[in-house]
Amino acid sequence: MSPPDRQRTTAVLSSLGAAGLALPVVVLALSLVGCGPAEGGASGPIAERTVNVVATTSMIADLAREVGGDRVEVEGLMGAGVDPHLYRPRESDVARLVGADLVLYNGLELEGKMGEVLEQVEGRGIVAEPIAEVISEDVLLSPPEFSGSFDPHVWMDVALWKRVSTAVADALAALDPTHAETYAANAAAYQTRLDSLDAWVRQRVAEVPEDRRVLVTAHDAFNYFGEAYGFDVRGLQGLSTATEAGTADVRDLAAFVAERRIPAMFVESSVSPRNIEAVQQAVRARGFDVAIGGNLFSDALGDPGTPEGTYEGMIRHNVNTIVGALAPAE
Repeated sequence: MSPPDRQRTTAVLSSLGAAGLALPVVVLALSLVGCGPAEGGASGPIAERTVNVVATTSMIADLAREVGGDRVEVEGLMGAGVDPHLYRPRESDVARLVGADLVLYNGLELEGKMGEVLEQVEGRGIVAEPIAEVISEDVLLSPPEFSGSFDPHVWMDVALWKRVSTAVADALAALDPTHAETYAANAAAYQTRLDSLDAWVRQRVAEVPEDRRVLVTAHDAFNYFGEAYGFDVRGLQGLSTATEAGTADVRDLAAFVAERRIPAMFVESSVSPRNIEAVQQAVRARGFDVAIGGNLFSDALGDPGTPEGTYEGMIRHNVNTIVGALAPAE
């Protein structure tokens, strides 16, 4: 670790310790301060080396790789199945963040438990961009039960994720202006693919009759999907999985599902299935048998190397799963 990085790490950890970050985390991370230069560590003019990007979520990491191309080395903090609402930063995360050229995070309070860490890192001169906040407030959804907060799950609307890709290109160009045209070209090529993906989604969901376009999931991660593609979305938990569903929530959702004769509900890869399974049992107690239609990816992509490990693959998986469960059998 270079002297400037050691100084930044010391300052960040000191601030985090004072703010109440768990003492074992601070103590373990402090050992990083005294380490020598990292093997292959970033040095020299940024135009002459790859840009070290750290992304919070797997969706953002995938987007950074698409826009940055071979100009970037991207490291994601949260892997497959990780819930960003509940994720707590580790000492190794602090080291990655302070060693980055650019930190990309969603913002809109998605990374709830990381908020203080990101503020401290950004306050120490490290470039950190909340990329979803490029979307204007008149487009963002703000459910009444979360007064004062916007829904952070913007990636569920492909057209909105296209806007976010421009923010990533702009952030990279500001840091590395020598290659600004490369980032712009990569973003434009990716946006063309996203246009095709958006058209495909609309074609697929048209197979579900309008009266069956009700998407019941573990938490409210799909509001933008519903807004864009014409679904009534009902999440058992709220926008954040940090809010536990109560008995009344289960009962009310079960009554809705039974009354509407909704054929399927969905579990999520980053949320425990137990609450949706409780709703299923409550629906059956009302004399209607609702199926679990499949596993949707909401707050994280699938495993690296699988189709669902990319944003495009995740969207295709989700849409195919939803249509397969809700469209009437031929």
